[in-house]
Amino acid sequence: MLCNSAMTSPVRSEASVSAVIDTDVKVMSYRDALHWTMYDALRCHDSVILIGQGVDDHKGIFGSTIGLAEKFGSDRVMDTPLAEEGMTGVAIGAALNGLYPIQTHIRADFSLLAMNQIINLAAKYKYMFGGKFNVPMLIRMIVGRSWGQGAQHSQSLQSLFAHIPGLKVVMPSSSQTILDTYSMVIAEYQGPVISFEHRLMYDLNFHVDSRTMSRGGDPFGSHVVRQGEDVTIVATSIMVLEAMRAADHLAKVADIQCDVIDLHCVSHPDWDLVMQSVRKTGRLVVADTSWREYGVCAEVCRVVAERNPEYLKKPVVSLAMQPSPCPTAKSLEDLFYPDLRQFVNAVAKLVLGNEAHGVQLPDTQSMADVYKRFKGPF
Repeated sequence: MLCNSAMTSPVRSEASVSAVIDTDVKVMSYRDALHWTMYDALRCHDSVILIGQGVDDHKGIFGSTIGLAEKFGSDRVMDTPLAEEGMTGVAIGAALNGLYPIQTHIRADFSLLAMNQIINLAAKYKYMFGGKFNVPMLIRMIVGRSWGQGAQHSQSLQSLFAHIPGLKVVMPSSSQTILDTYSMVIAEYQGPVISFEHRLMYDLNFHVDSRTMSRGGDPFGSHVVRQGEDVTIVATSIMVLEAMRAADHLAKVADIQCDVIDLHCVSHPDWDLVMQSVRKTGRLVVADTSWREYGVCAEVCRVVAERNPEYLKKPVVSLAMQPSPCPTAKSLEDLFYPDLRQFVNAVAKLVLGNEAHGVQLPDTQSMADVYKRFKGPF
């Protein structure tokens, strides 16, 4: 949990904390929330170390680790060579010997080079040695979507890791979820946690309630972020924000009210929460940042089908990436990911049961243009 101190840091990320709304609520960017939790973990826990390619350079993992090496020293904030499997092995060894490593992959794709260490070792130590060994560590993986990233630098691989017992996989959708989840995981949880951060959210500002930052509770819990009676939308990561935009539009133009659930922990969701919502609305849309096939969308459908399929008035609708590697050109990438127009249209068709539903649709605009305007690739 966060230490009891003012919500400002002597080392700053690229986007500074915004003005105070009142004595307890602030506006904080996704990047600043990451930076604060890294700073706070190093300050509050002598066992914490940061390792990863670029954690100590002038860009500091898109601003989330800027200045930390200068503040805490190179023995706690360490750059690593291009040797993901070896460095993950070092991190696991550190965790087994009393340290708490936070390892960062500046692209989630790079973690594929460390799959043996993560899946065969970190996830299994506790089980293979009768619970005598724990591997407490946080692995940050950044989904590097923006035009020019291409097929090898843009993948959202949460389903691969969520499939493995022994791993907890989270996808923070706001600054608040970062502050709550990371602080509690680092302070209390004794197993490996993998977190997928979406790069398009780094510049976004969110309201943060400092009164809740040390409240305890479940750092892996799912959350209802909007109440509605007509349709349930279960979403992950930045798709939670897209779901909220779609819900706002549908409420204004068609009086369609959406129940939006941030799944948050895709490996261990709150299925009871999901089922309660589906029972209320009878309709379900699942929106994920990866592919439909064998992924989060498929898993949500499986659980609903096994638990209470009779709750559904209509078949489930899913929104996800096209079933191909991500194109490099922006014009093609815009077709690869669903946009708000497609989101609104899918929900309207499900609720109204009509292809020609007559609901006014928003203009087509890619998420890369809405959330972060890139001047060029990377």
